[in-house]
Amino acid sequence: MRNGIHPDYQPVVYRDRNADYAFLTRSTATSDKTVEWTDGATYPVVDVQISSASHPFWTGRSRVLDTAGRIEKFRAKYAKFTG
Repeated sequence: MRNGIHPDYQPVVYRDRNADYAFLTRSTATSDKTVEWTDGATYPVVDVQISSASHPFWTGRSRVLDTAGRIEKFRAKYAKFTG
């Protein structure tokens, strides 16, 4: 690899607040937020919306969507455009 053209590859903590799950890995991602890890060191932390700990495919728990309510909202919104 050529020097000076690649971003820093450093330890980073990814945290899924929905599942109360975090893991330490190496990444080029950066963050102004930091967290103290179990080894006592402080690492940058990147908050994610979903991870394998909260994704329905990995957990086996499906989310219930209110499709009937969404359809009714759509029909009410666009009812004035129907002739």
